[in-house]
Amino acid sequence: MRSELKVKLVSGTELRFDLDEIQPMPHDLARWWLDDQFTRLGCEPIRPTGKVLTVDKVLSVAQAGGAASFADSKWAAEFARATSAALAKPVIHVDTLEGAVTF
Repeated sequence: MRSELKVKLVSGTELRFDLDEIQPMPHDLARWWLDDQFTRLGCEPIRPTGKVLTVDKVLSVAQAGGAASFADSKWAAEFARATSAALAKPVIHVDTLEGAVTF
């Protein structure tokens, strides 16, 4: 089964990460990495209740990281690995322009 992550940035740039040949990240480490980036990038909860779902963290981190973070290949690869492991879906599309994550 194919495993990939696509990220569409606000600029319209689309990035594709082929995860078939990449070492998977353990689920607990993936959640920790997303939590850490969410805090480090100063992200705020999307939902009015203040509850932050994993999918919300993925979207917020991608939006806050933006083109500058994705230009760093190490950060981009970690984002891809963490997103894939945390959401446990083979194909993930993160659209920072529309504010949506789809599977």
